[in-house]
Amino acid sequence: MNGDHVTFRQSVPDDSDATLAVRPGEQTEIELKLLAPQGILDKLRDLPVVTQHARNRGAFRRLESVYYDTPERVLFQHGMSLRVRRNGKHFIQTLKLMPDARQPLARRQWEMPVGGLTPDLARLPIGEIGDPMTTLASSALVPVFTTKFRRHARQLDLPEASIEIAFDEGTIEAGSRQEALSEIELELKSGNAGALFDLGTQLLDAAPLQVATQSKAERGYALAFDTTPASAKAESPDIAANQTVDDVIALLVGGCWHHILKNRKVVEDGKDPEGVHQMRVALRRLRTLCTLFRRDIPSPSFQTINSEARWLMQQLGPAREWDVLATTTLRRLATELPEIDFGELREAVDRQRTSSYGELHGALADPRCSRFLLTLGHWIERRGWRNDIDSHALALLSQPMITLADRILGRLHRKALKRGAHFRRLDIEAQHDLRIDLKKLRYATDFFLPLYAASATARRYAERLAQLQGNLGRAHDIGGTRILLDTIRQEGRPTLHLAIGAVAGWQARDQIAIAKTLRKRWRRFKATPAFWGR
Repeated sequence: MNGDHVTFRQSVPDDSDATLAVRPGEQTEIELKLLAPQGILDKLRDLPVVTQHARNRGAFRRLESVYYDTPERVLFQHGMSLRVRRNGKHFIQTLKLMPDARQPLARRQWEMPVGGLTPDLARLPIGEIGDPMTTLASSALVPVFTTKFRRHARQLDLPEASIEIAFDEGTIEAGSRQEALSEIELELKSGNAGALFDLGTQLLDAAPLQVATQSKAERGYALAFDTTPASAKAESPDIAANQTVDDVIALLVGGCWHHILKNRKVVEDGKDPEGVHQMRVALRRLRTLCTLFRRDIPSPSFQTINSEARWLMQQLGPAREWDVLATTTLRRLATELPEIDFGELREAVDRQRTSSYGELHGALADPRCSRFLLTLGHWIERRGWRNDIDSHALALLSQPMITLADRILGRLHRKALKRGAHFRRLDIEAQHDLRIDLKKLRYATDFFLPLYAASATARRYAERLAQLQGNLGRAHDIGGTRILLDTIRQEGRPTLHLAIGAVAGWQARDQIAIAKTLRKRWRRFKATPAFWGR
């Protein structure tokens, strides 16, 4: 991808003419990164999938990169990284941008030679890059961290793509701190990006690899500043009414995949409970998409993806439930009821919470999790929902999305109204079923809202739906809390029982208040006109 002008084809249908044109001086790196256990790279270098497709034996190089930023980390805050890499007697300066949800494997970058390990911002196309580079001077930059590793790179010529595979082993260093580096980078040089996932899956068959969710730069910043990864919410889908069903599925599912990846490291870190919540939201949104589309596009692959997403959601479930009890319910009650000693209950909950996170981390390290993430990425790039469907469904994929969106929203809306008939008489199980239906309707509304230009009617519908579904969710959480408290109640200490009783009594009061609000929310939602099909 080096040169004055590169045109790169990626993430488009086989019959599309869409291309990503890279301006002179700018490159786009499309890369899948896999983390490997220490000492296993030698084994992977000799796999048949590597040796049989390599042009030659490749090259071994020792690379040292110094990453720069201001003391206030201005570049990092703008989603940028700046490094100068020594390769033998040569020095290369590279500025990279973070990927976005539309192209989670792609990074824009500017790369050029410099005279030494000190960066030279004057060589960058400042006008193209924009802030903060327009006001930044080279003298404001300081070294932040260094990477030192040995790289074995080989060019693989596969049937559908040319891929550079790089085996990197070394360290990331920030002052006296050091972290081991052992990873594989798969960079697409030409062809279909789906080949990255094909190759990644074959490597996973040979070793317990994990899909990396952080770049070397992000790991370096975390090491240098003790930064913790930040949880991320789902980004608003960037879809338009004239886009085809096929394109919209790719964009929406790709957004879910990106949402999962951005929160996985937060979950592994274990310090921000919002990471577990957002990863569950991402998986639930993905499962909703599979449910929404498989009726009209009956590809078996929707069920396959849905099943694996369900498995991963189940692994996240216990940690999320204990998180809510520890960080929401008990904190609130400690403020509202200062006369009650919640110390023993907090300790018991924290023990259960720690245990649930231990089991969750084991599930994330399971090759099944990495295989699911690679399969999902492959499904998006290859548009696997096109497989094993009849000509009618295949024709539907080429039609404008808004027609199908009208049908999906209407179907979900009617089902929810039918499920909620005689709302006052619904028992707990029936309310739970209604909550699930409303959640699907809410996600579908979020997905398709951009198709309707976010009219006032659409916004009002979405707002009232969210309020109703949120109230039903709080009622459901109360029932879940009772189950968790029952597992602790067996410990039998009087002060513990007193605290559990206080929680149960307070939530019983909440449940009465929620029931009154729910009836009001339901009436308002029923009276809200539909915004689709106009």
